[in-house]
Amino acid sequence: MACCAVQRTEKKERTATVRPRVDILETASEFLLVADMPGVSPADVDLSFDKGELTLRGSRNGTRAVQFERAFTVSDVVAADKIAAEIKDGVLTVKLPKTEVVKPRKIAVHAN
Repeated sequence: MACCAVQRTEKKERTATVRPRVDILETASEFLLVADMPGVSPADVDLSFDKGELTLRGSRNGTRAVQFERAFTVSDVVAADKIAAEIKDGVLTVKLPKTEVVKPRKIAVHAN
């Protein structure tokens, strides 16, 4: 009796889409978004800002391919033209500077 075995000749990559864990911090001059995107290189990050929405996207290829995606609504207290980002060791840091109007300031009090 003959038996036939079926073998997989090509390996299909499965891609999972996940929402990265994000910490949001506030300082006197800016908001910081710190997102965990392990295995993602700077070339594989897409960061966009359109109509008050900041969207983070990134991809990691390989045997465990992953698409990262998350969006945030950003108010007008952020200086959109000054948003900056960097990724290091799988951690994406997005700096959202506050506009001058909302930054706290010291007001001098003078005697009459």
